[in-house]
Amino acid sequence: MSAVLEAPAPAGAAAEFDRRFYACAVDRLVAWGLYAVAGAIVWRTLIDQGRVLAGVGAIALVVAAVSLISAVVLGITGITPGKALTGLRVVDDRTGEPIGVVAAILRGLVLGVAGLPTFGLGLATLAWTAMLDPGRRRRAWHDHLAHAVVVDVRPVQEVELAPQVRPRGIVNLTALRLVPASRAPAPVPARPVPPRLPPSAPPTTPALPIPAPPIPTPAAAPSPAAPTVPPAPAPRHAAATTADGARWRVAFDSGEAFVVEGLALVGRSPEARPGEPVRHLVPLSSDDMSVSKTHAQFQVVPDGDLVVMDRGSTNGSLLVRQGSIRELAAGRPVTLRDGDVVRFGDRSMTVSHQP
Repeated sequence: MSAVLEAPAPAGAAAEFDRRFYACAVDRLVAWGLYAVAGAIVWRTLIDQGRVLAGVGAIALVVAAVSLISAVVLGITGITPGKALTGLRVVDDRTGEPIGVVAAILRGLVLGVAGLPTFGLGLATLAWTAMLDPGRRRRAWHDHLAHAVVVDVRPVQEVELAPQVRPRGIVNLTALRLVPASRAPAPVPARPVPPRLPPSAPPTTPALPIPAPPIPTPAAAPSPAAPTVPPAPAPRHAAATTADGARWRVAFDSGEAFVVEGLALVGRSPEARPGEPVRHLVPLSSDDMSVSKTHAQFQVVPDGDLVVMDRGSTNGSLLVRQGSIRELAAGRPVTLRDGDVVRFGDRSMTVSHQP
């Protein structure tokens, strides 16, 4: 048990299927190119001279040599031509270091057996085992056999400016404070009018005092303004859930999906803090216990953006946007966009913006 706790986790996120496919395709093209060159040479020097068995043996030797060299390089450095081009690396799932020559040769033999005699069906089967990986790290059968995992080592791009959430909130609050100030001048013009009316009343007999009562009636102008004060908070609450009539919808890999209407907590058994106005509680089961009890939170802020924040989870949260992966800092809110995927341990949430 102590050995498991002391083993460092591999750096980098598990590689996506499309990048692994591209890396495999490049490696195959490089290997087949070398085989073609070697075959042409062997044909002219041996087979064309009638030495068929020697030629077949020479071609087999070239194939074995190329495969062995590739396995040795992979075991020592963790890369192949295709993986170097696509930013991937094969590391030990227990230490995060290269898997070693022996494990790389074993892994390469499985790939060779799966690819050559079965005309690609074996490779398709290995890809299927990667999709069914219970650890959700896309490890195929040959990866488990060699204790290997393919990780993405490309530099993470900063795709979000989280501080933008605060300035927008401040601007909106300032605008709300200015709304009552615009109503204050309304009663001012009503008061100067009564002082002018008494002087005009004596010279013109009782006829002028009669219009005087209608003139104070403009004081009724503040009365319509008074009802407008209570509705002002209503738009402010509405803006916290929608922006220009649009809604944010989230869908989890567990099958649960809903429109965000307030603060939502995610975790194995999420609990709200005292006085915290939580609208959604999303319990997520975790096969490898990588989801914390109260893992993260998300909500729609007053300007209409959807914001997510890790709440100090043990394994952290990841934001996946257009192929780039970014780890979320605990306690720091990050604005989400349409199509983003957020990973909470071994579970994931997809974000969509609906009109």
